[in-house]
Amino acid sequence: MNDMRAVRVRYAPSPTGYLHIGGARTALFNWLFARRYGGRMILRVEDTDAQRTLEDSVEQIAEQLRWLGLDWDEGPNVQGDYGPYFQSQRLSLYQDAVRRLLDSERAYRCYCTADELAERRRVARQEERSLNYDGRCRLHEKPVEGASFVVRLKTPDEGITRVNDLIHGPVDFDNELVGDFVIVKSDGFPTYNFACVVDDAHMEISHIIRADEHLSNTPKQVWLYEALGYAMPLFAHVPMVLAPDRSKLSKRHGATAVSEFQELGYVPEAIVNYLAFLGWTPEGETEIMDLDQMVAQFSLDDVSHTASIYDVTKLTWMNGHYLRTLPLDDLTKRALPFLEAAGLLQTPLSESEQHRVQELVQCSRERVKTLAEFATALEYFFCDVESYDEKGAKKHFTKPGVAALLRTVAEDLRKLEDYDLENVERVCRELIAREEISAGRLIHPVRLALTGRTAGPGLFHVIWLLGKDKVHKRLHQAADYIDELTSR
Repeated sequence: MNDMRAVRVRYAPSPTGYLHIGGARTALFNWLFARRYGGRMILRVEDTDAQRTLEDSVEQIAEQLRWLGLDWDEGPNVQGDYGPYFQSQRLSLYQDAVRRLLDSERAYRCYCTADELAERRRVARQEERSLNYDGRCRLHEKPVEGASFVVRLKTPDEGITRVNDLIHGPVDFDNELVGDFVIVKSDGFPTYNFACVVDDAHMEISHIIRADEHLSNTPKQVWLYEALGYAMPLFAHVPMVLAPDRSKLSKRHGATAVSEFQELGYVPEAIVNYLAFLGWTPEGETEIMDLDQMVAQFSLDDVSHTASIYDVTKLTWMNGHYLRTLPLDDLTKRALPFLEAAGLLQTPLSESEQHRVQELVQCSRERVKTLAEFATALEYFFCDVESYDEKGAKKHFTKPGVAALLRTVAEDLRKLEDYDLENVERVCRELIAREEISAGRLIHPVRLALTGRTAGPGLFHVIWLLGKDKVHKRLHQAADYIDELTSR
C-alpha cells in the first residue's frame, strides 16, 4: 500500500434487514484491511430512510458481526471521536454542507413536481432523448416562497470523470449520461450519495471498500468531494457475490443471511474463511485460514475484479473441516443448543452427563458437516429405536441365525462387570472367534439392532456409549422383531 495516510475504513449498513452474506464479506474485507495496516474500523448506520428502517435491525447486524469475530473501533456501543455514528443523528452536518453548496452556487433548489418530471421523461422517451433532468431550475435566482423543493448538484455537462479504483483500475464515466442529481429530498433528508460523502469526509475515511454495485455512484460522489473541498478518499469496489446460475443472490438460492447460517449450525470460523476466499486469492494453496493468518496476508492487490460465485457446498465442506478440528470442549458447547432444541437433552447437565455428551460428540464429529446434524446423528443415543433401515433389514436380518446371535451378544455383554470400551470390544471379538464368523456377520446386524441404521460411529463405541441396559434391551427387541418377521 503506497498511500501513507492513516488507514480509516468503514462498514456502513442500512438497517433495513439482517446481515446478508454479501454485506458480511464487505465488512470482512474492511476489517482485514484495517487490521493489516494498523488502521481503524468504523461501523456507521445509514438510517435516514425511516420508512424502510427496521427497529431491531441495527442490533441484529451488530450481533452477527460480533459473532463472526469482527469488532469495530468506533461506532454503536463503542463510540469514538467522530460520532454520532447514526446518520439520523447527523442532520446538522448535512444541512451545513448543503448551505455551503447553495451559497457557492454548486447546487440549486429544484421546484419541479413529480408529475412534471414524469411528463418530461415521457416526452424525452418518445423523442429518444436523454432522460436526465434538464436543469431548468438552475435558472432560479431566488427561493420560491412556500414551495416544496429538492436540492440538486450542478454536474458537468460534458467530458469524462475518471475513478482510479484500487481493484478495477481506471474507470471512466461519461458526464453527459449522469445529469444534475438530487442531494437533499423534499423532506429535508439527504440522499445516500450526499450523506455518505459528508460522513466519510468528517470521519476522515481514507479508503472506501464496498461492493461493486456502488461503482456507478462513485463519479457523483467525486463531484461532491470536489464541490465541498473535501480530501478525496481511495476507492476499492469488491466483486459482487452471485448465485451459481450467475444471477443476483436471493432467498430462492437458500440461506443468504448470516443469522440463517448460524441457525443451521454453521460455525463463524467457517463462514469467515469461506467469505474471505470469495474474491480474494492469497498466496499459497491452502484453503483453510484463521483471521490472524488472513490479516497477515490480506491485500487489495489480491482481490479479483470479477464476480464471485456463491457455493454452499464448498461452505458446508469447510464447515465440516472446522467441526473435525475444533477443540472438543468448544465443539461440545456449540453442539449442546442444537441437541437441546431437538429435545434430546435438557441443560444444565451433570458432570457425568457432560462427559457422556462430549464422548458422543467426539465419536460422531467425523460424520457431520453442521452443528444441527449432531442432533440427527446422535438421536438413537437418547431415543428408542422404533424402526430399522429397510434395505439394511433385508440384508442383515434375514440371514440364518441372526436372532440367536443378537441374543448371545446381549447376554455376553450383560455379564460384563467392568463395562468400558476395551472390555466391550474384547467380548465382541471373543464371540466372533468362538462362533467362527467374520467380524461383519456380527457388526452389521448388531449396529442395525442398536441404532436402526447401517452406518455410524465405530460399533464398539456405540455399544459402550449406549450403556449396558439399552444395549441388552435393543438387541433382544431386534431378535424378537426378526423372529416375528421370519414367522410370517
